[in-house]
Amino acid sequence: MNAPVPTTRPIQQLPDQLISQIAAGEVVERPSAVVKELLENALDAGSTQITVRLEEGGVKRIAITDNGRGIAPEELPLALARHATSKIASLNDLENVGTLGFRGEALASIASVAAVRITSRTPNAAHAFEIVGSHEGTVAPSSGAFGTTIDVQDLYFNTPARRKFLKSEQTEYGHCAEIVRRIALSRPDVSFSLTHNGRTIDHWNVSEAAKRSAQILGNDFAEARLELEEGAGPLRLYGYVGLPTASKARADGQFFYVNGRYVRDKLLVHAVRAAYQDVLHGDRFPSYVLSLDLDPALVDVNVHPSKIEVRFRDSRAVHQFVFHAVQRTLAQTSATAHGSAPAPVSAAEFGAMRPSGTPAWAPRPHEQTSFGSQLTSTFSPSPFAPGSRWDEGRPQASNGGVAQSTEAYGALFSPGESTRVQFASGPVGVPLSSSDRPLTNEDFPLGFALAQLHGIYILAQNTKGLVLVDMHAAHERILYEQIKNALDARAEGEELQVQQMLIPVTFYADAVEVATAQDHAETLKTLGFDIAALSPTTLAVRTVPTILRNADAQTLARDVLRDVREYGGSRVLIERRNELLGTLACHTAVRANRVLSIQEMNALLRQMEITERSDQCNHGRPTWVQLEINALDKLFLRGQ
Repeated sequence: MNAPVPTTRPIQQLPDQLISQIAAGEVVERPSAVVKELLENALDAGSTQITVRLEEGGVKRIAITDNGRGIAPEELPLALARHATSKIASLNDLENVGTLGFRGEALASIASVAAVRITSRTPNAAHAFEIVGSHEGTVAPSSGAFGTTIDVQDLYFNTPARRKFLKSEQTEYGHCAEIVRRIALSRPDVSFSLTHNGRTIDHWNVSEAAKRSAQILGNDFAEARLELEEGAGPLRLYGYVGLPTASKARADGQFFYVNGRYVRDKLLVHAVRAAYQDVLHGDRFPSYVLSLDLDPALVDVNVHPSKIEVRFRDSRAVHQFVFHAVQRTLAQTSATAHGSAPAPVSAAEFGAMRPSGTPAWAPRPHEQTSFGSQLTSTFSPSPFAPGSRWDEGRPQASNGGVAQSTEAYGALFSPGESTRVQFASGPVGVPLSSSDRPLTNEDFPLGFALAQLHGIYILAQNTKGLVLVDMHAAHERILYEQIKNALDARAEGEELQVQQMLIPVTFYADAVEVATAQDHAETLKTLGFDIAALSPTTLAVRTVPTILRNADAQTLARDVLRDVREYGGSRVLIERRNELLGTLACHTAVRANRVLSIQEMNALLRQMEITERSDQCNHGRPTWVQLEINALDKLFLRGQ
C-alpha cells in the first residue's frame, strides 16, 4: 500500500476560530468538561451559592449561575478572548497557582463550539450586562442579580463530527452530575443545586464536611469512616478514610483533592492503596475523601489542559507522608483506640437477620476443620491464666456443647451505672477488691465472654450491650499483626523466635516442592522455617516461627512453599508479603467449630483490645459488631 502524498502548503498563521476549536478539543471533551470549567470559575469568583441547570445531558444547554464578584462590563469581551484571565500575570504567578482556573482558554474554547451568553453584575453596578457569542460580541445592558450566569447552548453545533462521538443523554448527564458531586464534596462551605430537564436532582446547603460527605457518598460511608488530619512541614492531609468493611467492588468512591482541586494522581492512589494493604486484599477498593494542602510552589498543576493531573516537586516525600498518615489512621481502629469502633447494629438490622442459615460473613471452607484437640497458649500471654486474679470465680467450659457462664462474676459497672445487663444470676464482670477502682467500658471495651455460638461466634457483654465476635477472623488479625511485627523486628536486627521441632515433621513432596525448598532456603529461613530435603520425594520441617507453633506443620509448609514459588523468592517478602502473612495467620488462627473455654474467649477479647486494626481481619471482613441495649429494647418492645 502506497503512503499518501502530503499536500504542499505554505506555512501560515491559523485563524483565531480554528485555534480556539483546536484548543476546545483538549479542554471541551464532552459536556461535563464545560461544567467543570464553569464551576471552577464560579468558585474562583468567591461564590457561596451555585446553581447548575442542564438540558439533554448538557448537550442542549448548560447554564451555571453564581453569586460571586461578577465581571465588569468592560471586561466581558476579554472573558471570551483566548488566553485572557485575571488569575495570573507572570511566570511567578504560574508557578504559584492558587486558583482552580488559570489558563484563560476555557471560555474561548467553549464559545468556539457552542452558543454562549454571559450575563454578569458586579456589586457596585446598577444593573447587569451581557455579551453573546465570541469576544467580538457587543456588551448590552441586561437584568440579573449580583453574580454571573453563563449559558452554553447547542454544544458542538458547528462541529457535527465531534457531536457524533457523544454518548446517550443519560450517560452525558451522569458525567456532568459526577463533576458537580466532586466539586460539591470539596466545598461544603458553598451551596450547590443541580437540575436536569427542569427537575431538581440534587441540592446541598452549606454544611460541615462530615455532613456534606454523608449526603454525597451516603450513610454507608458516613457510618464506616475514620476522620484523618495530619500535618508535616508544608504538608497537611485531612478528610475521611472508609473502613475496609465499607470497601466497594469499583473504585468509584475515591476522591482526592490537592489544594482544593480534584485530581487522579497515580502516586497518591498508590500511597493510599498501600496503606490499606494490611486490611484490604483482593479486588476490593477503599472509599475515601482526602484533601492535601501544600505550598503551590511545590506542585505543578499545569501538566495537562484538563488540570486533573499534577506533578510534585518531591514526589517521594508526598507519597510517604500520605501513606503513613492513612496507615496510622487505619491502625487506630481497635476497640481501645480513639478512632471509630464498628458501627452498632440497629434493631431493624438485627431483626432482619435470619434466625438460621448461612451468616452474611460466612466462614471460608478451610475454617470448618477442627483446629486440634487442644488450644495450648494460643492467646498467650493471657491475663486469664488459672490461678490469676482474673480467674477467680470463673467456671470452665464443659467439654461438649456451648461454652457458657452461669456464675456471677462481680460488678463490672461503676456505682450509678445501669446494671440491668445481666446473664444468668448476676452481671458479668471481674471481682474487685476494696482498693480497686470501678472498671468502665474504657478498661474493657469488648466486655466479657458469655458464650460461644455455633462454634463460630463469641457472645460477650460490655457496658453498651451485646458484642458479637467472629473468633476466627479476630484471631487471624491478631496473629497477622504478631507475625508482621516479628518480621519487622528481624529486619531491624532482632532475632526471630523459632520453635525447634522435637521430632521433625516429614511428608511426601513432589519434585517442584523439593526444588523450591532447596532454591529458596534463605527466604524460608528469614520467615523462620527450616524445611530440608531428606530425599528426592521427602521434606522435613525442622523449625517454624514460635508464633505458628500450633499450626499443622505439613499443611503450613506446603502453603509457604507454594507462595514462595508463586511470588518468586525474595519478592514474597516485599511485594507479596501481606498475602503470605495472611496465609500464615489463617493456618494458625482458631478454627470454626472449636469449643473455647470462657478463659480462652476472654483472652481473645483482651488481645483484640491491644491489637492494631483488630476491627477487621486481614481480608477486610469485620471481626466484631456491637448491639446496643436500646436496640435490644426495641426488639422486645420494652418501654413502648
